[in-house]
Amino acid sequence: MSTINTPIAVTIAGSDSGGGAGIQADLKTFSALGVYGASVLTALTAQNTIGVSAIHDVPEAFIAAQMDSVYSDFNVAATKIGMLSQAPIIRIVAAGLAHHGAQKIVLDPVMVTTSGDLLLSENAVESLKCDLLPVADIITPNLHEAAVLLGADLAVSRSEMESQAKQLLALGARAVLLKGGHFDEPSADDLYLSSDEGKWFSAPRVPTRNTHGTGCTLSSAIAAGLARGNSMAASIETAKLYLSQAIAHADDLTIGQGPGPVHHFYATWNS
Repeated sequence: MSTINTPIAVTIAGSDSGGGAGIQADLKTFSALGVYGASVLTALTAQNTIGVSAIHDVPEAFIAAQMDSVYSDFNVAATKIGMLSQAPIIRIVAAGLAHHGAQKIVLDPVMVTTSGDLLLSENAVESLKCDLLPVADIITPNLHEAAVLLGADLAVSRSEMESQAKQLLALGARAVLLKGGHFDEPSADDLYLSSDEGKWFSAPRVPTRNTHGTGCTLSSAIAAGLARGNSMAASIETAKLYLSQAIAHADDLTIGQGPGPVHHFYATWNS
């Protein structure tokens, strides 16, 4: 009897007690796309659709212990990394990835709130650039995060996005998916750029306020595609389509009093 290899992906990120973003969104995305998900928690949040009321960082030694447990037992095919709040945590994660020879790493540099406030200290940003960006197979910043990484102004056009994507590659990234969803345009256009490939991915903009967790969902969907053996470009295309439908069906859910999550299981839940 032949053995079928189960595609496994790991998310290294913070927990969202409201279930819409972070670890919870990543695991939902993995499951929806046919990938077994494991997790390494870096922080706990007391959070709902209205906001975050408390954050508790996980001790670095325990983060390392989680990584050792997961990578030593599972045949991990892809890793997604979300928000890492402090430089020591970033260094612990980078060391764990190197120790276990992690492959197909998707780095979502969660650094800036939707209002533009910086979530990381300056030394944490530098550690992210020096310790994690060069080992990631792709980074998925939005326009605000790209500006912070480059110490530049916010890109306001496609040509400026192309310029900043090239600068991010020059920092050591192997590939970049620069997300242009903050533009006030009828479509959400993202630029994929690597040393030998460049492509725009577009999707119609959906008129809904329920978009909590979109960045987490997109990056984990890319990791799911890579875990299933798809190419980077194919993984991005599938992830973009999946996220677009999850947003389009977000209003099918009634979750909380504020901006709710996207609908990760739109394809399987009965309306």
